[in-house]
Amino acid sequence: MFLELKDIRKSFGEGENRTEVLKGIDLQVEKGEFCVLLGPSGSGKSTLLNIIGGIETADSGDVSIDGRSIGTMREKDLTAYRRDHLGYIFQMYNLIPNLTVRENIEVGGYLSKSPLDIEEMLDVLGLREHQAKVPSQLSGGQQQRTAIGRAVIKNPGILLCDEPTGALDYKTSREILKLIETVNQKYGNTIVMVTHNDAIKHMADRVVKLRDGEIRDNYVNQNKVAASQLEW
Repeated sequence: MFLELKDIRKSFGEGENRTEVLKGIDLQVEKGEFCVLLGPSGSGKSTLLNIIGGIETADSGDVSIDGRSIGTMREKDLTAYRRDHLGYIFQMYNLIPNLTVRENIEVGGYLSKSPLDIEEMLDVLGLREHQAKVPSQLSGGQQQRTAIGRAVIKNPGILLCDEPTGALDYKTSREILKLIETVNQKYGNTIVMVTHNDAIKHMADRVVKLRDGEIRDNYVNQNKVAASQLEW
């Protein structure tokens, strides 16, 4: 199993203000699988994503990726592991404002021992004609494509997506989902995406529904729909 979570628990606060956010999460995701984490605000999905990415630490339980436990890593090793094996796509693009599209993407490549080809990446992203522009000259969708490129060019084993279409309109959201679908199919990255958009579950291989810090449903999608066919 490529990604495995065992009895993940996480709380915030102290004493009477202590809130249990994750209440014993068990989850397995196959290599190359596209997994969607669905749930309302406060369900624990973003906290779970951050724990998978080593951004937050679980109070108990274990996360292993490709047979290697994250919980036993020292901070130095964890930093190197995040750099080498994980890619992040957030709702906010977090691009470097004075760098061009090409340079912003190349920043991700510098962090990798085996980066993908920048020329191919610009074509896949549909950004070749915009490669010399800086972020302020781009639309929201173009900025998000650039952010995806920065994450994907590292050639990460796992791509973590936290509401990647949350700040975009319907048309642009579908374009971004089609791009993520293409990346998954072309490069074989395992994708874990957090979203509150119920329609996105139809394009996923695995759907995990969370509520109040617990998995309420976990199933393999037998009738996947292409991102281009999604409606909401």
